[in-house]
Amino acid sequence: MLRSFIILCLALSTHLAFANTGALNPILFSNAETVNQYTTRIPFKLVDHLMVVEAELLNQRGNFIIDTGAESMILNKVHFPDLYEHQRKNQSTSGVLHSVEDLYEKQIKEFILQNFRLENKTSDVINLSHIEKTKKVKILGIIGYNILKDYEVFVDMHLNQITLSKVDAFGNTLDKHVYLEKIVDSLDFNLKNHTIVVNGTVNNQKIKFGIDTAAEFNQINKRINKDALKYFIPKKRLILRGVSKRRVEVLAGKLHRVRLSESIYFGPMYTVLTNLSKMNEAFGTDLDGILGYEFFAQKRTIINYQKKKLYFINYPINYK
Repeated sequence: MLRSFIILCLALSTHLAFANTGALNPILFSNAETVNQYTTRIPFKLVDHLMVVEAELLNQRGNFIIDTGAESMILNKVHFPDLYEHQRKNQSTSGVLHSVEDLYEKQIKEFILQNFRLENKTSDVINLSHIEKTKKVKILGIIGYNILKDYEVFVDMHLNQITLSKVDAFGNTLDKHVYLEKIVDSLDFNLKNHTIVVNGTVNNQKIKFGIDTAAEFNQINKRINKDALKYFIPKKRLILRGVSKRRVEVLAGKLHRVRLSESIYFGPMYTVLTNLSKMNEAFGTDLDGILGYEFFAQKRTIINYQKKKLYFINYPINYK
């Protein structure tokens, strides 16, 4: 059932110079399962349609949203208020629905994922209190592209877990036996800045989609070809609330006849009809739509940023 308030594409375009702001203590994922020195599995829970993992930072325990649409790591200013004026960015940063102001940076000394260690990562710091109030959970921050890009990322909505496996410079996994299941299909994508972009069709009309794990429902641009919009079946109106707290009224319904290739297609997906000009401006893209939770709910998906490939594993057959 659609909710009155949803958060779509918690993504920021951050192409500004980093400030030298000191270091944070390591971020610890206590629930992670180490498979070997290259691969770890992290369970996630769904908060509405957001994938969140539990972590600890500076003696605080809370949730991090997994967001392939965000370029950097983002910390919630509510829980990390120790900011100084020299840490403020010189410009506001555009979000999906509106610009984001009062943006700060902190330097992450270490990001530890069991045996995985990432050093000297820069994190943006903004106020995410409106997300906490809407979702009624403690949100410490958001994990984005600059953390995920060095791994092959398996988003498994069947087991509610994310598998990260280290890759080399060519995108080959260093662990040669990551998956027990068989990869049944694949799809090339383009990487526009940090946004995963795929070509597809709706009712045989060409559509350019972005893929975003933090999009709670799909989005389709109301300016696309009318022959494609014939297969958007409206149900109701609702209010979207983005990173900047701005509210926008949109039409929600189901989108039919979505294909990404001859063999990769989808059943009807909950989708909102909206104007994507702000998002395209923020990302430097020209997208016709966004595929989010509904995409991953139908496809167990592996993302390889270095090879610019998506791989797919079938859901188990339910004989009940």
